[in-house]
Amino acid sequence: MNQVKVASLGLDKATNTPVVILQEMDGERVLPIWIGPGEASAIAMELAGMKFSRPLTHDLFTSLLHGLGTELQRVLITKVVDNTYHAELILKRDGDMVSIDARPSDSIAIALRAKAPIYAHDDLLEQAAIEIQPSEIEPSEIADEVEASESKGMDPEQLKEYLKNLNPEDFGRFQP
Repeated sequence: MNQVKVASLGLDKATNTPVVILQEMDGERVLPIWIGPGEASAIAMELAGMKFSRPLTHDLFTSLLHGLGTELQRVLITKVVDNTYHAELILKRDGDMVSIDARPSDSIAIALRAKAPIYAHDDLLEQAAIEIQPSEIEPSEIADEVEASESKGMDPEQLKEYLKNLNPEDFGRFQP
């Protein structure tokens, strides 16, 4: 397992589907994972540091873990089966460790909120990852189909402002 970080969030030009780009912490490989618009919005909001007066789903889950005396130790992106990625939430409570099957998109959104590390299985990084230079982390450089919000000229402050102006009906249309 290699620790990864969220390098960026973009859109697949062909399908208009959000893509989260994970990059090795100690390497140059990246792993693109296609995700849903709701999870993309949740990840983008956390990356932009946005907080709401009422908890959204991933915030609620994180609060629930804390309230139950449970800590998210790490997220593992474990395998891909039929083009679907799988992940596990590794939880610790009273010294006991529990593994919960989860979608990578939800797992990433929760890990960001809980400040927990994210790991990707070595096989996934070998088979599905794309080698890039550290200075070339733009998702638009990773594949022709991926277009990052940065490539649209949206810096973190602009993204934060965009997200502040979203209505609840807009969350299904991730278009930063």
